[in-house]
Amino acid sequence: MRNIRIGMIGCGVVGQGIMRLLKENAASIEGRLGGKIEVKRIVARSRDKDRGPFVPTSLVTYDANEVLTDPNIDVVVEVIGGVEPAYSYLKRALEAGKSVVTANKALLAARGHELFELAESRGVDLYFEAAVAGGVPVIRVLREAFASDRITAVRGIINGTSNYILSRMQEAGIDFAPALKEAQQKGYAEADPTLDVGGGDAAHKLSILAMLAYGAKLDLAQIPTSGIDQVNATDIAFAQRFGFVIKPLAVARALDNGALDLRVHPALISKKSVLASVNGALNAVYIEGAAVGPCLLSGLGAGAMPTAVSVVSDIVDVGRNLQRDSGGRVPQRAFHGDSVKALRVQDIADHRCRFYLRFSALDRSGVLGKLASALGDHNVSIEQMVQEGQHGSQPVSVVLLTHPAREGDVRAALSKIDSMDIVAEPAQALRIEDT
Repeated sequence: MRNIRIGMIGCGVVGQGIMRLLKENAASIEGRLGGKIEVKRIVARSRDKDRGPFVPTSLVTYDANEVLTDPNIDVVVEVIGGVEPAYSYLKRALEAGKSVVTANKALLAARGHELFELAESRGVDLYFEAAVAGGVPVIRVLREAFASDRITAVRGIINGTSNYILSRMQEAGIDFAPALKEAQQKGYAEADPTLDVGGGDAAHKLSILAMLAYGAKLDLAQIPTSGIDQVNATDIAFAQRFGFVIKPLAVARALDNGALDLRVHPALISKKSVLASVNGALNAVYIEGAAVGPCLLSGLGAGAMPTAVSVVSDIVDVGRNLQRDSGGRVPQRAFHGDSVKALRVQDIADHRCRFYLRFSALDRSGVLGKLASALGDHNVSIEQMVQEGQHGSQPVSVVLLTHPAREGDVRAALSKIDSMDIVAEPAQALRIEDT
């Protein structure tokens, strides 16, 4: 078997983790591949950065052309992130007949289908296991292990930052702001955490999961997305009283009418759910197949070494294909090109579920009746109700759990209630996900 020659674009913490794995696990990797992985060139950005003991300075260049135009490089590995210049680099690599391995979920969500179609036309591979859930091998499972089944639902905790923050809020009884600060201090959150806590990162990943599960060609704008920054300690405490925990979920479901239900949002889930025990910075993906039933994958979703494990495993897989001259053997998107198509996404207003509703109500007679009446006028029925707070001039918390209701009806009812003089602030509404 011949050796596989790679060029790597990017040499940050993930790139250094890749080099460490290739060094420390060289014998095992060679045994699995039947040949060595040879790193020919590494493209770096900073000239002054210390890259640790596993990156030979003799391999470092600052010119991506040395990788993209080298005919002796079989596989281009991209770990720089972002849409540009990563898209331009990978497009050139694929056009040159080189296979590609990437960890770049933002790129794949924004322009992935262009690259996948190019790879298919050239008969080369574009692998991306590390783009979703880091070291958790969910891409392989959806693309290969479930090839014979019909996937009915995928629910995931796929942003470790958000999961860490909500876990700390639950464990310590603290609010969002101090939990976020702690996450930043421990390196779980960026200085600007918007993409994580706002749900954007999970939406990128969900678009990839929906592609693999359903052959869906999506625009990110089709995925209703809300972040965990709307959740506070009061919601965490009430959820616990009702037997729930609040988790940052990404959901893709196949509906009976042929549409997809796609959502990213914090949700109440039963404490008995398998996802309820996925805490801290862990990721988890819960897949339901029509034939096989439920399957849970969980592990570290970020970090240098878990991500590097997925990247190097992709290099090994691509290398095996190159050795057998079988590039493109497994469809990159799980479905062949003509089967990947735009699918209808259900309007979020038509989504039906139970809801957690919290009102800050003024302590007046008839308030509960007015709340119930406004909800009933919009076909929203109450399952449970709790009122908490001292009688007097201060608002009291009124928390309701609803029976399954259409989201558009719930939002219309809340709009009416928010305009009443019986509430002190806008209502809080969180979906309940029955798994």
